[in-house]
Amino acid sequence: MLVNINSVEKVKSFVQITSRFDFEADLVSGKYVVDAKSIMGIFSLDLSKPIELKVCSEENRKTAESMLSRFAA
Repeated sequence: MLVNINSVEKVKSFVQITSRFDFEADLVSGKYVVDAKSIMGIFSLDLSKPIELKVCSEENRKTAESMLSRFAA
């Protein structure tokens, strides 16, 4: 899933939601991979373009997509 978190407020909301996940999720931007629950990690990425969200299983992917639909790119 591609997400668009190009403002401070969006990043804060995104981290609040992903912090509730009971599974791991990563954000991938080029060669960089950060924990989707880490506000500092997210701010180290280029937020001017969509970022790929990766989760560990199909069931978790669907959960993440429904909870984060407002960030979909």
